[in-house]
Amino acid sequence: MKSYFYWTYPRGNFHYDVMVTLILLFIFVTPHLWNYGDKPAVLDFPRDPMTVASDGKFGMIITVPARDVSATPGDSDKAVKKALRAAVEPVAGDSVFVDRWQLTRDAAGNPLAWKVWAHR
Repeated sequence: MKSYFYWTYPRGNFHYDVMVTLILLFIFVTPHLWNYGDKPAVLDFPRDPMTVASDGKFGMIITVPARDVSATPGDSDKAVKKALRAAVEPVAGDSVFVDRWQLTRDAAGNPLAWKVWAHR
């Protein structure tokens, strides 16, 4: 056992092959016998990412999918502005100011995206 522990056998020897076989068995068999609790990370990528374009001056026009904004069209202007600012902060930064916005709708009248004019 001591010689296996300290790996004293040369490569290509029977004992070396036995040890490599045991290591490979451990690597490939134990995940099926024991639950190590590791799971792959679930990445939730947005289906429609935000788009940012220049407004031709010093501002930007950010298109935000409606599902990414917590405000509804019936909310007050202050609540909508706050929700839009929170939605665009990951893209535009903390010091972004929302100037105006426009809600685009699909043919059925459902909210589709918010078009936000902002500056820093």
